Amino acid sequence: MLKGLDPLLSPELLFTLRAMGHGDEIAIVDGNYPGVEHARRLIRLDGHRLIPVLNAVLSVLPIDDFVPEAIFRSTVKAERDKLDPVHEEMIDCCAVHEPHRQVVPLVGQDFYGRVKAAHAVIQTSEPRLYANIVLRKGVIYPKEPGTQAAEVDPFVY
Repeated sequence: MLKGLDPLLSPELLFTLRAMGHGDEIAIVDGNYPGVEHARRLIRLDGHRLIPVLNAVLSVLPIDDFVPEAIFRSTVKAERDKLDPVHEEMIDCCAVHEPHRQVVPLVGQDFYGRVKAAHAVIQTSEPRLYANIVLRKGVIYPKEPGTQAAEVDPFVY
């Protein structure tokens, strides 16, 4: 356990999130998703639902602001604009962490292709169908001089 970190962020997941670079994507998928088949790297979080995992990941992962779209969700079959309750919860969770970003619906193979290309896939035990989301990693900007950052640069010895 570490101070200030959600305990859902396992050592393997923290390693993966830290190893990702700007523009890399990570998918968080439900228990029915073919994770083993689609993942380049699979992180299992069995016993956990999607929304708490999404919240934990967004608590540490910056979302890409260099592109117009950086958060993507699966759809109910080919119904691009239909929102199941789990989609509404995903949108609400993302809005808490990234209030200026939209969650973009991707239909079927467009979503699957994005997951297959992702840096990693987090497989949850979420029982609800179509509860899948992809996040594109952004950057953390350096602090400007004179802001509330520490007066001493911790990387200069």
